Amino acid sequence: MRLSVLLSTLCALSAAAQGPPPPVLLPQPREVHAERDVALARGLVVVVPSDSADAFVARDLRDALREVGVPLAGGAGSARVVLLRATSPSARVLLTRSHMNFAPAMHDEGYVIVTDGSTLTVIGETAAGVFYGAQTVKQLVEGRGGRAVLHMATVRDWPAMKYRGLHDDVSRGPVPTLDFVKRQLRTFAAYKLNVYSPYFEHTLSYLSDPLIAPPGGGFSRADVAEIVSVARNYHIDVIPEQEAFGHLHHALKYELYASLAETPRGHVLAPGQPGSMSLITHWFAEIDSIFPSRFVHIGADETFELGRGQTAAALKQDGIGPVYLGFLKHIVESIRKPGKRYLFWGDVAGNHPDLVAALPKDMIAVAWDYGAGSSFERQIRPFTNAGIETWVAPGVSNWNMVYPNNNTAFINIRNFVRDGQKLGATGLLNTTWDDDGEAIFNQTWAGVLFGAAAGWQAGESSIEAFQKSFGRAFHRDRTGLADAAERQLMAAHAVLQTAGIGSGSDGLFWQDPFSADGVLMANRIRPVAHDLRVLAESAIVSIAQLRNAGPVVRPDALDAMELGARRLDVIGMKFQIADDIRLAYAHAADTTRRDAGHELGEITGINGRAQDLRDAYGLTRDLYEAAWLRENRPYWLHNVLVKYDLAMQLWQTRATLVGNARSELARSKKLPAGDSIGIPSP
Repeated sequence: MRLSVLLSTLCALSAAAQGPPPPVLLPQPREVHAERDVALARGLVVVVPSDSADAFVARDLRDALREVGVPLAGGAGSARVVLLRATSPSARVLLTRSHMNFAPAMHDEGYVIVTDGSTLTVIGETAAGVFYGAQTVKQLVEGRGGRAVLHMATVRDWPAMKYRGLHDDVSRGPVPTLDFVKRQLRTFAAYKLNVYSPYFEHTLSYLSDPLIAPPGGGFSRADVAEIVSVARNYHIDVIPEQEAFGHLHHALKYELYASLAETPRGHVLAPGQPGSMSLITHWFAEIDSIFPSRFVHIGADETFELGRGQTAAALKQDGIGPVYLGFLKHIVESIRKPGKRYLFWGDVAGNHPDLVAALPKDMIAVAWDYGAGSSFERQIRPFTNAGIETWVAPGVSNWNMVYPNNNTAFINIRNFVRDGQKLGATGLLNTTWDDDGEAIFNQTWAGVLFGAAAGWQAGESSIEAFQKSFGRAFHRDRTGLADAAERQLMAAHAVLQTAGIGSGSDGLFWQDPFSADGVLMANRIRPVAHDLRVLAESAIVSIAQLRNAGPVVRPDALDAMELGARRLDVIGMKFQIADDIRLAYAHAADTTRRDAGHELGEITGINGRAQDLRDAYGLTRDLYEAAWLRENRPYWLHNVLVKYDLAMQLWQTRATLVGNARSELARSKKLPAGDSIGIPSP
């Protein structure tokens, strides 16, 4: 036998002896050992327990598998999934036989999965433990129809952080439908998040202050009741955040509340106004009546106007720290209820560590920062050193972006959660923000799920491992195309960053390349426009190939990803075409040339460059509107669509002006100066 053949045989035997590789799971369990794969030709049996909570878990598992095309059996099948409590005799036998046990840290949410023949058994000491074990089973089943398989595996798992949440901005533009929130909750739970925190500035409909919430754009009491009920089944605590200090412009812009504003029609409540505390106590009394959580988030971040108006004298005398922290303490003292815990953003307090120790110890500081820093200990230590419970809040970097910049988000989430675990933070509150009102939540799933993984997994989570598992776990994609599209969009952002532009922002998407700032931006983006477009268009192709490969799950998320890719492509296209138009018009104006009509025809006509940009904004407008309505209420949508309409009108107007100039050239042999119709010289 030749040496190469012998080595190949020995490697194969070694691999066989070691067994199959661990399954790709998200979050990755602490301990997992692959056994073998069972083909589900005769279907999978999910046994429904008698316990009502565990019966819900079994039904949810069956529904989830049915939705992705896994065959289920009512009687004898190819394999079975059984859910047990650790105290049952059957569970004790299985645990003893498999040499598995529950450590004290596993009690609340930990679980064990054991195999016995063709039966996979999930064991938990609590309802939550059984639930999270079943979420892992969802990922242990892959394929559709006759090609579906169950990856038999032994698993022992529990979370690193007690509270693992997603904080969702539902106030600055997009307000999700009730149906979409329910789908969010189910998806959060599938990846082991246990907190959902909707962020309210003015979109919670208060009976005490009915003027503030916009018609069609507020969560009603009935909405909240249904959200809380659904979340409870998925072991998710709904923690409301109502801003109680800053970020209140949409309340303070009304004349009825003008006296409460630090500055006229501003953003910040004036601490010295008795009416400010009256407003807050009314709001939080209603919150207590509809949200059963023992946690309430009072916000209190970015109070930039403090001291510029009604509190100027107090701030001059005492300084911002005492004024800010004094009002924060007053808020909590005024709304405090037995058993309630109050979260607050830690930015202002963190800048005054000497005063943090004076805060009530039953408050919870939420330290936040959204940059790609190497360390976040500075944001966390002021609170942990003072003995105040602390949660960490990274972000998915979606705000003001045509698509989230995961180059920043992944590093921010990884390092912030790692440092939080090291310094004893008990919770993670990953954040989405909708600052300019254009964000599409379905674009954020990669950042949301990386946060879920980082909060469950111990220590520093691997970005590389996540990037290899996201598409498989979320889209159930075994082709790698979903992950490829995400990487291509990250690379597109990186191209802009290398040019000193930062990333693909909404501002860049809307910028007029013929404006003064646009002409300057063109000089920076011109060298990278080609690479930007190739990456964005490659992502579009990857998504199309994934759709063509067979039935896809989460098509709305793929559509949202495609929208982001097309908007990135428009950024590059716009600056390229602007250059084409400027150059073509300059050539047409050159009296030594005889092809002026042809050059102007390149700018406007059936396939004119100006029409190309009109068409590009029109296409993305349609895709954007569809993506919005898949998840949000109609409220606010037209505030974004009007930007598309204006962009289309801008390029149509330019096409018309160039067409008029072409007619004038034919009539008078004179061409108007480019500047006179808004076309700068090249």
